[in-house]
Amino acid sequence: MPATSPAHPRRRRRTNRLLATAAGVLTVGALAAAALPGSASAGEQHGKGKGHGHGPGRYQDVQLLSFNDLHGNLEPPTGSSGRVTELQPDGTTKTIDAGGAEYLATHLRQARKGNAYSITAAGGDMVGASPLLSGLFHDEPTIEALNKLELDVTSVGNHEFDEGAKELSRLQNGGCHPTDGCYTDKKFKGADFPYLAANVLNEKTRKPLLKPYWVWQKKGVKVGFIGVTLEGTPNIVSAEGVKGLVFKDEVETINKYAKELRRKGVKSIVALIHEGGFPASQNYNYDCDAPGAGDGISGPIADIAQNVSPEVDALVTGHTHSAYVCTIPDPAGNPRMVTSAASFGRLYTDTTLTYDRKTGDIARTAVKSANHVVSRDVPKAPDMTRLIDKWNTLAAPIGNRAIGHISGDVVKDGTESPLGDLIADAQLEYARTLDPETDLALMNPGGIRASLTYAASGAEGDGVVTFAEAFTVQPFANTVNLQTFTGEQLIQALKEQVSGSNAAAPKILQVSEGLTYTLDLTKSGADRVVTDSVRLNGEAIDPSASYRVAMNSFLAGGGDGFATLGQGADALVGDDDLKALEQYLTANSSAGAPIDPPAADRITIVQ
Repeated sequence: MPATSPAHPRRRRRTNRLLATAAGVLTVGALAAAALPGSASAGEQHGKGKGHGHGPGRYQDVQLLSFNDLHGNLEPPTGSSGRVTELQPDGTTKTIDAGGAEYLATHLRQARKGNAYSITAAGGDMVGASPLLSGLFHDEPTIEALNKLELDVTSVGNHEFDEGAKELSRLQNGGCHPTDGCYTDKKFKGADFPYLAANVLNEKTRKPLLKPYWVWQKKGVKVGFIGVTLEGTPNIVSAEGVKGLVFKDEVETINKYAKELRRKGVKSIVALIHEGGFPASQNYNYDCDAPGAGDGISGPIADIAQNVSPEVDALVTGHTHSAYVCTIPDPAGNPRMVTSAASFGRLYTDTTLTYDRKTGDIARTAVKSANHVVSRDVPKAPDMTRLIDKWNTLAAPIGNRAIGHISGDVVKDGTESPLGDLIADAQLEYARTLDPETDLALMNPGGIRASLTYAASGAEGDGVVTFAEAFTVQPFANTVNLQTFTGEQLIQALKEQVSGSNAAAPKILQVSEGLTYTLDLTKSGADRVVTDSVRLNGEAIDPSASYRVAMNSFLAGGGDGFATLGQGADALVGDDDLKALEQYLTANSSAGAPIDPPAADRITIVQ
């Protein structure tokens, strides 16, 4: 059943906060503050009620701290994944190292200081696609860390379904892993906080897989939270991960439960939505409302925000790993805050919701919000350090093993990336051990989670690639699959990169050496792939000929909108893709002869 809950009745919470005040640079994105009678401040308010001002006043500020897309990044992420860009007053930009659970804990605890009414919420993808420290243990370390971070509630994201509904249930409720068992002498207790999945239904019962909403309460103040993930989750998660589940429309679901909450007397409502937008600037503190409300954001969340019921007072979003604090009018034309805190724990959002005790609703014109950097210039939280050290001790024998050498950073960025080329080459080489007639390999860009950096991440030395680093790059445990396609099907699959469900946001496959073609971005839809330019080892693709193609099991199942890749013949399933990468690096590099980053020149891009 949907649950209502008082503020942390079950946990030892809010007892050991640091005394420092929160640090962070405010983003431009606050609603204009209204002149409210008995204006609220950080703590519990006292107004002109009975008892000569000793009772609570009409307006109460409620602090909402939020973040999204942590993806198990307990240690500070490296490379570009561990930095944010900050716009300076003079128009220049500054890059700041950010992230790491030890620092996130300190920042959140500092931010809560002086706020008697404080809630911490998240927008999904807390786990999944995680570095080895968490992923090796099926993300139990991250759930333990989130408990220590005093997370109150989160929506599910698409990555919460990477290992299926039963594993998600285990993360929520506890218990040892059904295959790997217990990792320590203590049984895994599960999450202290509820995962919300309002739009994820059991295919047979048509009931929500998990709670659709949760209500925070304190001294008469009630704030409801509805959690949803993107309706398109089945398109970006392996078929096995979403087996037996139905994903419903985000807006319809939120509006349905907003009505239910109001019928139960909860009028202050926040939607936690694992779907996001694309900001006009990569600076985390850009002005999203310039020149007008919400003008600095595009993508799915803009449409969702414009259609979610006015009964919802704020939207905490995620999925796109972007940073924004935007004011987007609701269907009634009233301003409403829509936020996202990038990813990997690099930012958190601090939103003030002014609660009207008389109406039970949020005084919307008083809402204000800002993103803050999780900088690494604050003390590490000792309890988080102990947690990380505990799991690192267990992971170290596996993770610290050297598997290859690189001569420089092999980055995942770009339409065609050097790391994408390297992974495709690794899968082609591995596939030819299964079938020497394999012609080419394709890799989905979303399956590449981090770059390989030349600088040492630990004691391994510069240029050394460890198993832990490779695991962070490819954490999904996909298999390398072989299928046979006609040339016509192969060209159609390439066109699906920029058409159909990928028309608005192309997903450009990374290709193995020998496959070349031109991508003309001045055109639209499928025409952006120039058919006559598609060649293999210099020869034009023959539409009627057969080609043996390697790819991961996600693509082989038609994932990411590549329906044609799910229609191949003579399927052969190999070992996991991480093993293919490991074998390639070990066989083709050494300390004296490291691998050079590929040139990323297989796709000719016309812009």
